[in-house]
Amino acid sequence: MSRNSQSSGRRQFLKQSVALSGLLGAPGVLRAATRRRQLNVAAVGVNGMGWSDLNNIGTHAGVHFAGFCDIDSSRFDKADAAYPGVKHWADYREMFEQLGTGFDAVIVSTPDHMHAPVAMAAMKMGKHVYCQKPLTHTVWEARQLNQMAAKVGVITQMGNQIHSAKEYRLGVRLIQDGAIGKVQAVHSWVGVQGRQYCQRTDRPATAEVPASVNWDLWLGAAQERPFAADVYHPFKWRDWQDFGSGALGDFGCHILDPVFTALGIRHPISIHAENSGTTTEVWPGPETVTWKFRGTKYTTGPIEVVWRDGGLKPPAELAGMPTERQLPAAGSLFIGEGGTMVLPHVGMPQLYPADRFADYKLPEVAGASHWHAWVDAVLAGQKTTDGFDYAGPLTETVQLGNVAARLPGMTIEWNAESFRTNVPAADRLLTKSYRSGFEVPGV
Repeated sequence: MSRNSQSSGRRQFLKQSVALSGLLGAPGVLRAATRRRQLNVAAVGVNGMGWSDLNNIGTHAGVHFAGFCDIDSSRFDKADAAYPGVKHWADYREMFEQLGTGFDAVIVSTPDHMHAPVAMAAMKMGKHVYCQKPLTHTVWEARQLNQMAAKVGVITQMGNQIHSAKEYRLGVRLIQDGAIGKVQAVHSWVGVQGRQYCQRTDRPATAEVPASVNWDLWLGAAQERPFAADVYHPFKWRDWQDFGSGALGDFGCHILDPVFTALGIRHPISIHAENSGTTTEVWPGPETVTWKFRGTKYTTGPIEVVWRDGGLKPPAELAGMPTERQLPAAGSLFIGEGGTMVLPHVGMPQLYPADRFADYKLPEVAGASHWHAWVDAVLAGQKTTDGFDYAGPLTETVQLGNVAARLPGMTIEWNAESFRTNVPAADRLLTKSYRSGFEVPGV
């Protein structure tokens, strides 16, 4: 197919998507996928986390796969072995157009920079969406996906699967039950750091693109750059600002999830970051990001949430643990009026001082399959607890941290209603430019 015919086809696809979005009923109405108990699903990204997502969703008895899409033809092997006979595509736009009404929902398991283009195109067609974390690559994209999901009435979920795990749910329950009293501060951390996968700070020498890889489609919304071996695809894209979201983007939507849920926080009012230095290419090494939020009924007042990565942890003495115990490799520390709670990533919550909680009876809290919960919600026409209305603000907060990471030392004040900061340089980082054919339209 020529470039001109491809462009014409893509323009037609976008026109059809817009037209379909007007046929979906009243805004905010959640729509069940079909009157049958079957969900016809298309998957964009079928290896790595894509394989985990589609296989976990595929174990639901109500799921039938309508199409698999991946820019690397060598990566369909697992999906084909488990679900034979499903047609392949390299371009998600062509898959969406050709399947038309033959699919109800989409799994988006691509690098971060393509989450919003794929998810937005799907929602414009009235398709339900399960999208990997972080929900989007920018703050602006998170706001748009949240608004589009509400406008169209599709059922959505972000792929921070530990949201449904009993360990995180129990931690949330303990905070909201007042086990440690109202919360005064939270510290969250993870051992990994930006640039840990690619181990470099500048662009590498170019290399020949493997025959199995469609490099143009892999770049997608990102600006053009040459292929380089063992640097971007697969997986190491996480370190690069054009494609991934660093350690904070990789783990923030996991580890900060129970913090958001437990405290009922939504939008920060300020963000401040310190790190070991950054470039315009890769995310920083060890960093500390501090968000300040308005108080809620679960806090003593306005509250700070402090993030650390790259091996940084809060002072262990803040937890009130016995001296022989150590903070876990990753997790959160909630400091309350009547004690502390350490919530490992992923592990059962621990309450301190130990003697004060020796007789404390933990409530029974059940976990669930995050993937099946989405399928069940779609088939029933019900909301999920991790839909874009929740995942959008959580991702906005994470990506505001990445904005601050690129402007270390500045205190950035955030006005969520006006979608502006007090720092013009920060405002410019709220969004990005897109290559033609992969734009994310505003809602």
